[in-house]
Amino acid sequence: MFWGLTVFLPVGVNYLAAVLMLATLLAGGHWQERAQRLRRSPMWWPLMAYVAWTLVVLAIEPHYPQTGSNLGHGLRIAATVLMALSLSRDEALWAMRGFWIAGVANFVIIAAYQAFKFPPPEALRGVVMEVGNKSINNALLFAIMGASAAVYGLRQVAERRPLRALPALALIAAVIAIAVFSLHSRTALLALLIAVGGACAHQWRDRLRLLAPVLLLGGAVAAAGLWSLPPVQQKFELGVRELEQAQAGAVSEGSWVVRFYMYRDTARMIIDRPFAGWGIGGWTEQWQLRGPKLLADYNMPHDDFLWMGSQAGLPGALSLLAIILTSVWLAWRRRDLAGRHAFAATLVLLIATSVNSALRDAQIGLALLWVAMVYLRLAQEPLPVGVLSGGGPRPRPP
Repeated sequence: MFWGLTVFLPVGVNYLAAVLMLATLLAGGHWQERAQRLRRSPMWWPLMAYVAWTLVVLAIEPHYPQTGSNLGHGLRIAATVLMALSLSRDEALWAMRGFWIAGVANFVIIAAYQAFKFPPPEALRGVVMEVGNKSINNALLFAIMGASAAVYGLRQVAERRPLRALPALALIAAVIAIAVFSLHSRTALLALLIAVGGACAHQWRDRLRLLAPVLLLGGAVAAAGLWSLPPVQQKFELGVRELEQAQAGAVSEGSWVVRFYMYRDTARMIIDRPFAGWGIGGWTEQWQLRGPKLLADYNMPHDDFLWMGSQAGLPGALSLLAIILTSVWLAWRRRDLAGRHAFAATLVLLIATSVNSALRDAQIGLALLWVAMVYLRLAQEPLPVGVLSGGGPRPRPP
């Protein structure tokens, strides 16, 4: 529960929670039960392939000043997944309760800040305003909450109780407002939109042919509605201008300018050495040699698959992709409410990992990965479970 309560706090607190979690698991016993749980999980072999190939590349490729930190982040990704999936059902439920308690508390804090504009404590600045990658993490966590609310609301609509879906709509609106006006996160908005669409597809998968046009129309309406908000429009228009400037050869620290050069030059790194990459920690040195001098201080390419591919080749990138896609697939094949919650959460993780360093950067990759994997752990229970309580979904009325 402690890690769940701290996911919105600065990264140092999340590292403390991760270390305490690992120490507790090691000291708490039940090792055989946890090991069996992990070995039975379809996530086991993608994780082992990822770790094994990382260690192979570490052994055969050159080392760099950044090798230690990148190796640590790479193994931390695997350790976070393994810790979450090793939890018992009750432990995972307490972690989830901690996350939701913290999330609701932060909704109240944001509302109070917007109303009274008090000076926020340093630990809460990333919650109430945009202050770098920690704010992106918090916006993505709110996106998971919004997607979970959509799952709940869709269930109420399917059971012909639309009035009970109103609180879910209010929470989704609050998440959109936070992403647009407080944390200014395009990634969170995109992830929320896709996760809500994914939840619809998951619930009505037997009617996908009929549902597909509705989803496309609904997505277009939602996108148009978001586009009508001036801050969203300004953000995306700025991004398009930055991309056009980068294609014309301009260099700046604009978000899309940085991504243009990073994606282009990192893709070239992979093309040059597709089998084992440049070695663990090699991206930074290659980036400093290839990228614009103004952007030489960056230490990650804003895409985890490109990061892994540049350092460990296509096998490394594919092993990391297999971990994320396996989590999405496991949630998709679970047809009940727990699977739907996990599917929405893992879709948010997939989007964040594809357009940002949501795993490599611990400011995002500690909390977001932990929460998404706790959702997945609950979806691996043999009996249906809810998100905030141990009960399964109520039977549908005739």
